[in-house]
Amino acid sequence: MEAFHAMQSAKGPSLFLLSSWMEQNNRLTAGFTGRSGGASESQWASLNLALHVGDRDEDVIRSRELLAEALNWPFEAWTSAEQVHGCEVRHITREERGSGRLTRQSAIQDTDAIMTDVPGVMLTSFYADCVPLYFYDPEHEAIALAHAGWKGTVLEIAARTAERMKEQYGSKPEKLLAAIGPSIGDCCYEVDEHVIGKLRPLLASFEKGSGHDQNDSAPMMKELGNGKAMVNLKQINRQIMIKAGILPIHIELSNWCTGCNRELFFSHRKEGGRTGRMASWIGIRER
Repeated sequence: MEAFHAMQSAKGPSLFLLSSWMEQNNRLTAGFTGRSGGASESQWASLNLALHVGDRDEDVIRSRELLAEALNWPFEAWTSAEQVHGCEVRHITREERGSGRLTRQSAIQDTDAIMTDVPGVMLTSFYADCVPLYFYDPEHEAIALAHAGWKGTVLEIAARTAERMKEQYGSKPEKLLAAIGPSIGDCCYEVDEHVIGKLRPLLASFEKGSGHDQNDSAPMMKELGNGKAMVNLKQINRQIMIKAGILPIHIELSNWCTGCNRELFFSHRKEGGRTGRMASWIGIRER
């Protein structure tokens, strides 16, 4: 069953809600945006939420405001990082609430995963094929988002995020809930030998480790020959989560492929790099 449920109002932003988490805690909101219902035009039409793709800043900010309004959250809560395809994980303090809301310069710099236990902070990050990773610790009411392209996947940003949550909040990996959102699927993600070579040691580590889900038959990489392969980044990140101690039954996995569903999502690969960005979000309201 699809973990991210589509919601489209007549005028508002297209949303894909992580409904099972929201049903567990009515103060929590989490999900992923589609590409419609925003203020942008041209190749960014219309719900582009990123400031780094050449779109007009005022249109991006208006689209961000529309998302906050649709979620019934104050726009002042919007908090984001300047992503660099690395593995830095940062705790967001109350004073950093709103970082990156209006400018790239004010964002949390050089960071691909952000986490907080501060109520009233809405964490956000940006995608157009890369894998959005979500983390929720119900015991400590701590949350996190991580951005995993192939580079972040190789650097095991999912495991680093779980580890940092344990250090900062006392989160137990076996108690964490995790989710893997809409992203490019192995049906659309062909890579060359440069990427294959980086992934091979990681895939080999699953076979040697005890955390690998041996009952899961979903392929992580299918080599095509001639130095090409089809890669399943979602499944690789799932196995990283399991190796980090997150229970398989606690991991939600989206079936949405951003490459196959360009009427719903932006796709950097399928649109030649000239496109907008969706956003993941998660936040817990103040009591």
